[in-house]
Amino acid sequence: MATTHGASLRRWLLGLPPLEWALHHLRSLLIATLKCGPIPQHIAFVMDGNRRYARTHHLETVQGHHLGFEALARVLEVCYKSGVKAVTIYAFSIENFKRSKYEVDGLMDMAKTKLVQMSQHGELFDRYGARVRVLGDTTLVRRDVLEQVERAVEMTRHNGEAVLNVCFPYTSREEITRSIRETVREFSEPRVRRPAGKRGFSETHVLRSLRSRQLGGIVEEDGEGMGKATALDSSERDLEEDDDDDSTEISEQDLDAASALQPESSQTSHSPSPTLKPAPEEPRSSPSSPRRRHRQHHLPDPETLTEEHLDRNTYTYPAPPLDLLIRTSGVYRLSDFMLWQCHEKTEIRFLDCLWPEFDLWYFLPVLLEWQWRRRREVAEESRQGAAGVKVQ
Repeated sequence: MATTHGASLRRWLLGLPPLEWALHHLRSLLIATLKCGPIPQHIAFVMDGNRRYARTHHLETVQGHHLGFEALARVLEVCYKSGVKAVTIYAFSIENFKRSKYEVDGLMDMAKTKLVQMSQHGELFDRYGARVRVLGDTTLVRRDVLEQVERAVEMTRHNGEAVLNVCFPYTSREEITRSIRETVREFSEPRVRRPAGKRGFSETHVLRSLRSRQLGGIVEEDGEGMGKATALDSSERDLEEDDDDDSTEISEQDLDAASALQPESSQTSHSPSPTLKPAPEEPRSSPSSPRRRHRQHHLPDPETLTEEHLDRNTYTYPAPPLDLLIRTSGVYRLSDFMLWQCHEKTEIRFLDCLWPEFDLWYFLPVLLEWQWRRRREVAEESRQGAAGVKVQ
């Protein structure tokens, strides 16, 4: 009971107009100082400790979650005001469905209440141009909760300066599985091959076409020579037909100009002078022929699959890379959250405070340390770049 009275007295003191005015200007000054340095573009929060805070302060569980929402509103204002473009919060895990039905229904009702409160705080998102996105497998959510999800998303759909990603219900394993499934589906659909653009001049193709025309026009006196010429002509034509999609058409002027530069073939220098005749044009295959259809429709090459394909099918796309991940309550685990988005430069911070206690005074040291590390990395890269220039 004493703890409850202490918390109430603290809120009363902080609500006094002179003290509130001073704290407001101090926060604005600190945020303006942060904006002088690099700012993380994507921050993720694991909001842990609401129930523990309620038990510690002898409050109802619902009151603990309500205070957690107030802490979220304060943190969002600091993030958007300082220039953060994307904020991702872990609101509900798919693993929570494995609990008892009574507890799952309670968690869903609390999540529904949070989304309603978030919709009522639409002026915060309008002020900073932020929109709400709900990420996760929403097919697992009850219909009445889905209505509140759609309401929160619709109220902020017109904003485009920043984004709040609400992971509900979500796990990274489900997200990665969905991304792989969608990518496999894309690579299982035949695509239409686009013909290559016309190029001005291809020396290799000119020589091959010239050789094919000369061999096709040579009439040997003996049957053996005719057989060889016919075989070579057929081989060259097959090769030219297979490469039809990637080649360019050659004009008669190009062939005549190239033939003037070619020396006399040694194959005809010691044989009777052959009679040259124009080679008959091979009819091109029609677009409806089976061979043409096989060329136009083909499956994507699996060797072209990159991590960008998987990234495009994640829930958070097209959010910036994750710069900072913060978890409160002193628990040192990720709980299947943002596993794909964490990369080699993502900083993960575990704080001992509970989420309702998290405010600017806990957040500011984390941001300052992140800025210090980023400045040091930039300075180190500059020194390495300067050393590389000197060596060259």
